[in-house]
Amino acid sequence: MKKGFLLSVFILVIFVSCKKDKDAKINIFPVSKDKELGAQMDAFINSDTSGMVVLSESQYPQSYARLKHIRDYILASGKLKYKDDFPWKVTIIRDDTTLNAFATPGGYMYVYTGLIKYLDTEDHLAGVMGHEMAHADRRHGTSQMSKQYGVETLFSLVLGQNPGMLGQLTEGLLTLKFSRNDEAEADDYSVQYLCQNPAEYEADGAAGFFEKLMASGSGSSTPAFLSTHPSDQSRVENITNKANSLGCDVNAHNPEGFKAMKAELGF
Repeated sequence: MKKGFLLSVFILVIFVSCKKDKDAKINIFPVSKDKELGAQMDAFINSDTSGMVVLSESQYPQSYARLKHIRDYILASGKLKYKDDFPWKVTIIRDDTTLNAFATPGGYMYVYTGLIKYLDTEDHLAGVMGHEMAHADRRHGTSQMSKQYGVETLFSLVLGQNPGMLGQLTEGLLTLKFSRNDEAEADDYSVQYLCQNPAEYEADGAAGFFEKLMASGSGSSTPAFLSTHPSDQSRVENITNKANSLGCDVNAHNPEGFKAMKAELGF
């Protein structure tokens, strides 16, 4: 069977799938590739060549316990499509000067100590994690890749004909920029994830975080998070309005566990 015919069939399947799901984005990658890319990125980050300092869970049990608690709370919302398909692994990276957090395809999440140090409440951390988990669950990463790379290149990768390309794509995930629609969708789902009853976190926790980020983002040194997650005042207002429209709890709770986490990390 000719390659051109296979390519045409593959593209047709993708468009038919998108048509059946009105919320779907054009994504040439199957979900299995999300998991494969995430696993490869995780191996790279934990390697000696990544330049990143990964903190071990055995040395920082309270910090990891808090991140897992937030993660499990979000997963319990029932709003994540790939709740049982992705590993949702959390990792802390020691970098006290970088305000950043990101999630790779397949549900691997990374939080920098600089972000934890910077945040005022665990509600804000929950908002950030909800936002990042939404990027992974809505498959924004591989969707953006589907737009950035040629169809034939990605098609050969899906068929396993170009394994070397996987490494290049993995490195690009660290600096991947999302569209405004992706950012808006991640904000929206962050609110939905945290809007639970009984509530443990401010449903609009991400808004408080972005407000502080924008205040500190003016000048020559832009926080790393803003380089890949651009923000503006209307975005903050949209998050708050979403929480209010759903009747969510927007009162700060400030769990004591967050203080213990920061103390364990030396803040």
